[in-house]
Amino acid sequence: MKSAVVVGAGIWGTSLALRLAEAGWRVTVVEQHQPGHVRQASAGETRLIRSAHGRDEWYTRMAWQARDAWRALEERSGETLFVEAGLLWFARDPDGWEADSARVLKEVGVPHEIWEPERIGRVFPDFVGDDLAFALWEPKAGVLRARRSVQVIAKLARAAGVEFVRGRALPYDGTGVVLGGEVLRADRVVWACGAWLPELFPEVAGLEVTKQDTFHFGVPAEWSAPRVPAWVDYGVSVYGHGDVDGVGMKATSDAEGEPYDPENGTRMVSPASEEMARAYLRKRFPALAELPVVFSQVCQYISTPDGHWLIAEVADGVWLMGGDSGHGFKHAPTLADYMVELLDGDREPEPWFGLGDRTAARGLRTSGLTE
Repeated sequence: MKSAVVVGAGIWGTSLALRLAEAGWRVTVVEQHQPGHVRQASAGETRLIRSAHGRDEWYTRMAWQARDAWRALEERSGETLFVEAGLLWFARDPDGWEADSARVLKEVGVPHEIWEPERIGRVFPDFVGDDLAFALWEPKAGVLRARRSVQVIAKLARAAGVEFVRGRALPYDGTGVVLGGEVLRADRVVWACGAWLPELFPEVAGLEVTKQDTFHFGVPAEWSAPRVPAWVDYGVSVYGHGDVDGVGMKATSDAEGEPYDPENGTRMVSPASEEMARAYLRKRFPALAELPVVFSQVCQYISTPDGHWLIAEVADGVWLMGGDSGHGFKHAPTLADYMVELLDGDREPEPWFGLGDRTAARGLRTSGLTE
């Protein structure tokens, strides 16, 4: 039986562990806290799931496939993880990123529509869209219950035979994992430790961890999902969705924040971030601008220079899996299938995931990132 150690029990690590166990591997997951702990990027209350990725067909296909995988996880677990509220992309440029996305969605076969600005206002109790050219509507998109999803997948992984060990892991001699004085070895070691990756592998250039403040506003019942869809204003890096589970309507910036230490950094959101969110509400949803924040949370992005993930073998059998750059959560079940193929040696990773210089890469940064 092949063996694997996966370091990190976020959405990528737990999804991979589950898939490996199902494929017959003996799997150990090492996590210094608990699956779904609040320091994880994966542990936000919600994440968006959508297929639009500008001109990038690869991510579009994976996201569309992931939607079915999330539905399958719901059936297995008996829990509702995906709120299919649909998602609107607010387009300011008639020939910009959203138009590129629409063309790729058509090629891939993802349901979508182009809406005139006046139609957008019909799905929100209050809306101002006088600066928009159109909206791109993805009816099969929506919202994932993020933290709960990590916990559910970890539970499924345990049931499939995965062993979870709590402790702080360190690399050992290029091929092993040090845990409390003990060295763990396996046929494959995967470091899927999110924002801790730059500290553990400082030789990997370009990884940046940033503080991301998120806000949920106390809205009336008519602002709840799925009655109110998710939305993204890509041009100004703001996104949100209707109230899910009484946590409030999410409205927050996707712009990269200040450098951040995930272990020791403050867990308090900044007043400046809140004011940015309120300024957007005043413009787009003015009836909500002065409502109270009922829930806020500090999350973090771990980003690469070009926005493409880091998936690379750094020593014989040792892989790094990270740099989700704010758009990795939704892909997790399908990405796990992809990783199993890599670990089995059945395929090679796409070149844009490598360790090399990314300044001349495909440039997903120009294609848009939002969860």
